[in-house]
Amino acid sequence: MTEALDYFSAKLRLETDASDVYEAQKDGEEFVLVDVRGDEAWAQGRIAGAVHMPYRQIAERAPLELSKDVPVVVYCWSPGCNAATKGAVEFAKLGYAVREMIGGYEYWVREGQPTENDEGALPRVFDPQVRVVRERVGG
Repeated sequence: MTEALDYFSAKLRLETDASDVYEAQKDGEEFVLVDVRGDEAWAQGRIAGAVHMPYRQIAERAPLELSKDVPVVVYCWSPGCNAATKGAVEFAKLGYAVREMIGGYEYWVREGQPTENDEGALPRVFDPQVRVVRERVGG
């Protein structure tokens, strides 16, 4: 029992998910959300309010651009992408408090959370495979 408790407790300290990040944003919690994907992915769409810092640039840019006093949450494309893990490693090496947003941009979008690109806000779509979607009565 202790082994399982230790494992899952550590996991929750180091990971978060799209739903919890969105709630934290709405509640005004202090953290920096960092998109660690490349330039083309960022231009296509990103989480509203995120900072773009590809994981290969973190070691050079983070000390100049981000305070170590503010926690960091990193994300990449999806559960099939490990760039967020690579980014989390880079932030941890520099001494930042960092968590990985599991599910990445894919699950953020599928849950219908706010996204944007260079032109502005993107349409919100709610995927019933990952979220309860209620039909609106009366149109």
